[in-house]
Amino acid sequence: MKITVNAAAKLNLFLDILRRLDNGYHSLFMIMQSVNLYDTVEVSVTLSGKTAVSCSDPSLPSDERNIAFKAAEVFFSRAGIENPGVKIDITKRIPHAAGLAGGSADAAAVLYALNRLFDCRLSETELLNAGAAVGADVPFCLVGGTCLAQNTGDVLSVLPSAPDVRFVLAKPLCSVSTKEAYEAFDECGKISHPDCTGALFCAARGDFHGLLGLAGNVFEQVVEVPDRVRIKTVMRQKGCSCCQMSGSGPTVFGVFDSEKKAAGCAEELKSFIGEVFVCSPVKSGLTEL
Repeated sequence: MKITVNAAAKLNLFLDILRRLDNGYHSLFMIMQSVNLYDTVEVSVTLSGKTAVSCSDPSLPSDERNIAFKAAEVFFSRAGIENPGVKIDITKRIPHAAGLAGGSADAAAVLYALNRLFDCRLSETELLNAGAAVGADVPFCLVGGTCLAQNTGDVLSVLPSAPDVRFVLAKPLCSVSTKEAYEAFDECGKISHPDCTGALFCAARGDFHGLLGLAGNVFEQVVEVPDRVRIKTVMRQKGCSCCQMSGSGPTVFGVFDSEKKAAGCAEELKSFIGEVFVCSPVKSGLTEL
């Protein structure tokens, strides 16, 4: 018995940190978008009595340090059933530590697949609560599409779908620690906050281009990314309508209104950036194969 799922990467079209909470987490205001850059996660029953993880990227852990492993442990606890033994095989395509929620997408796929494999019929709310216990981006990765994410990322509101644009993703060779990015934000004396109210007004009425005009990511003020200025310069020269960093970085994305413009931008970026992808928006975070 096995379930195979494609798990989509996410972009932050808008990201603001409202304040640090008493529990040490942060109150967030994010408009998030799934794109068709996928990890493939296969979950199978082994009857070994334990959880095993394998990953196509040898630089990532294949033990309890992998967020997919944690997702399995949380699932069995929340479902109230004993783990008979499962194997999680992850084929990575989403870059690691890139601000694209690759690990969270894998964890969401595990929660979904286990719920199907064991016919536990956990409700969407129960799965979202389990996801929030695993990681801040996991609830969104379970739902996907275009959403407003608030609180610590666990309060989701579905928004009108994005139009048929193209996203060019440029991932420099460096990685960014999310923990260190939040610490840098906390230590920063002054932050300029983007217009949350205006962005939500545009997003809620389906004014995608109005949203792009108000787009912002406060992490850009505290996280240094090599070549970010150069990447944005190329994207603007190639006709993007918006370009900014996703999540805590380092990936920078540009939004284009045509495949031709996006392809031209991607071609130039490939001359000096480690990984470049051209993606489209999708309406779901998870797709069962």
